[in-house]
Amino acid sequence: MDAATDVDLARGLSEADVAERRAAGQVNAYAADSSRSVWNIVRANVFTLFNGIVASCFLVLLLVGRWQDALFGISALANAVIGCVQEFRAKAALDRLALLNAPRARVRRDGQEREIAPGDVVLGDILVLRAGDQIPADATVAAARGLQVDESMLTGESDAVDKDPGADVLSGSIVVAGEGDAEVVRVGADSYANRFADEAKRFSLVSSELRTSINRVLKWVAWGIGPIGLLVLNAQMMVAGGWVDAFQTGTWVQAIVNTIASLIAMIPLGLVLMTSIAFAVGAVKLAGKQVLVNELAAVEGLARVDVVCLDKTGTLTVGEIEFDGTHPLHAPGAGGWQHVLGWYGAAPDANATSRCLREPFPVSNPLTPAETIVFSSARKWSAVAFRGEAEGTWVLGAPEMVFGDAASDPASPLGGLVTSLAATGRRTLVLGHAPSVLTEAEARDERLPAGLVPVAVVTFREQVRPDAAQTLAYFRAQGVGIRIISGDNPRTVAAIAREVGVDMAEGYDARHLPEDDAKLAEILETHTVFGRVTPEQKKRMVTALQSTGHTVAMTGDGVNDALAIKTADIGIAMNSGSPATKAVARLVLLDGQFSHLPDVVAEGRQVIANIERVSMLFLTKTTYATGLAILFGILVLEFPFLPRQLSITDGLTIGIPAFFLALMPNAERYAPGFLRRSLSFAMPAGIVIAVALTVYTVLAMQLGVPEPALRTGSTIILAVVGIWILTVLSRPIDRYKVLVIGAMFLGLIAVFTIPILTEFLQLVDPGEAAAYLIALIIIATIGLIELVRLVHLRFLRRTLGPAEAALRP
Repeated sequence: MDAATDVDLARGLSEADVAERRAAGQVNAYAADSSRSVWNIVRANVFTLFNGIVASCFLVLLLVGRWQDALFGISALANAVIGCVQEFRAKAALDRLALLNAPRARVRRDGQEREIAPGDVVLGDILVLRAGDQIPADATVAAARGLQVDESMLTGESDAVDKDPGADVLSGSIVVAGEGDAEVVRVGADSYANRFADEAKRFSLVSSELRTSINRVLKWVAWGIGPIGLLVLNAQMMVAGGWVDAFQTGTWVQAIVNTIASLIAMIPLGLVLMTSIAFAVGAVKLAGKQVLVNELAAVEGLARVDVVCLDKTGTLTVGEIEFDGTHPLHAPGAGGWQHVLGWYGAAPDANATSRCLREPFPVSNPLTPAETIVFSSARKWSAVAFRGEAEGTWVLGAPEMVFGDAASDPASPLGGLVTSLAATGRRTLVLGHAPSVLTEAEARDERLPAGLVPVAVVTFREQVRPDAAQTLAYFRAQGVGIRIISGDNPRTVAAIAREVGVDMAEGYDARHLPEDDAKLAEILETHTVFGRVTPEQKKRMVTALQSTGHTVAMTGDGVNDALAIKTADIGIAMNSGSPATKAVARLVLLDGQFSHLPDVVAEGRQVIANIERVSMLFLTKTTYATGLAILFGILVLEFPFLPRQLSITDGLTIGIPAFFLALMPNAERYAPGFLRRSLSFAMPAGIVIAVALTVYTVLAMQLGVPEPALRTGSTIILAVVGIWILTVLSRPIDRYKVLVIGAMFLGLIAVFTIPILTEFLQLVDPGEAAAYLIALIIIATIGLIELVRLVHLRFLRRTLGPAEAALRP
């Protein structure tokens, strides 16, 4: 709701007025649409095409009494559960979005002050504002007594803003000084803070090359699984004697089981599971380092980033200023100025800047003021007059506002000092003195006294986070571009940038940024530091960088950063920031330490590099399973595996070792093209295995090997070749990998020797003739796999360079 009303300031609304506005819906209660419903999350993770295929196959096997061949259902269930949990975490973080922390709002109704919940504020309510209050709804100031509002969380401007009658105050901002009354003009979804919330709460998953690439493979398999399944089913029915005989004799059951074995083998469900587990373990490890991961794929994201956009206030700096020093000027008759600065620091209504003077100028004998003029951000100075000690009138404020052009003239003593200090990024105030004592009329009219001379320049600086420079140096060494953007003065931002190691003489004033996105992108390529940036411009800058192919991370802490953080590929928030910013960020630095970001990069690199390694295992399986299905369908051969046999070989040569390989330390730099590199090995290797198994099956049938022995031989070939591929992709071999591979080899020996296992898996002695054939096929296949790997490594060296290729799996 957005309106202006005519309300008696002294009395406020009556109960009847409040009831009328509630009935009209003019209340501040705001319930944004849920980011994503529970049903939508469950539907997206459970009711998928592949889960449908797996569930159907699982159900069919149960109905035909072959539960032993339905082990693959466990993997599908695990995928669905982990996917749901992951998105529930993201939903919970987004639904915690709450810009308004204030537990109560103070209003005047029926002439009485009352404290109510922010959601009970109605249009036209008179807000009673005091220092420390957070404003619950957009309002217009009706009366003010030194009222100052901190809007840094909304606009990025770190200076408090003076609010006079008629000025607007925005929901989410905080009263830092003075008091006043304000009439509510916008409530609910129309308020400034909630408009941010609406856009920020739109649900989206973080961009993930791993997830995108895997989904692309799943899409390819989805297109092929239908026609290939029909081809295999027809072949198995023909092998069983034809469709009619198969149903009459009951051999259709084995035909169905064989078809299910071929279809399930084509789906790389384990790859999805391994990726989810790697993300989850990375998130847990980062949580131990005080980094909260709101969405698991963000673990990967920061490793892919090539531009980091940094907000200054609260990110590079801690969001507070500190005393820097005093620079006295020759001013005869102006003794005792240190005591005056002590009074300013100890004053009850001292603002944040003045409070910085308490420690360097402690007060032992407080001075008693005769008259005062409180600080106003509009005129940017305050004054105090004393009699006796430090007699006269003292003015503390912005040099150009107190002494005019003289403060910016490098030729004058004051101007030369102020300009040289300002060039370093320090905030400067000047302390001036006039021998006359401020009169009551001068105080009431807020006039500067006559005869004012500068006594000292006082400088302040923002507290730079101690780990900021080191972290930015790390990113530069990794080839990551830096953009520092802030709502503050460009000169101040540039000075802070220089302090953290970014060599930039001047900042770019964002008020001069072009509206054209293409021109904006060009400026972002040539400039590093930007000041006077609005929240909307921050979002545009992120989008412009993305439009030129950059992967962008955005850090910040204020509400004004929320939209840009949400738009960025990876949003990073400080825990000291607003709830809105933390809720939409992908990563939250819980202790505010920038130095954790290299840990996040390292974790992301480990996930990407290790998933690339294990993806070659899974995609090799998908390739040879697809190849087998096509070849056996065309040649009308009985499929050479039972589902349970494939499940156990997949588990020991792919699934279980992939779990350990996915969690190994790995510091390889990210390089785009993960799927292309993986398929460049997986496809030729898979084709080799599919052809080898087809050749074995044809030759074994010619030798008269019975079907159980033929299946056993196929299982032996697949198991040994699978262990070899695991070894090839694990090179260079270290002690840890030897343990993993050795354990899997022992597992396979157990499978083929322990009676209860061989009986369950229907493994038999293949016979002497088949044994020689199996050995010959294994040796030939391993030789071809080594050749494929040699060609693959040459491909990596050509696309990545020798140094990077040597580190790749």
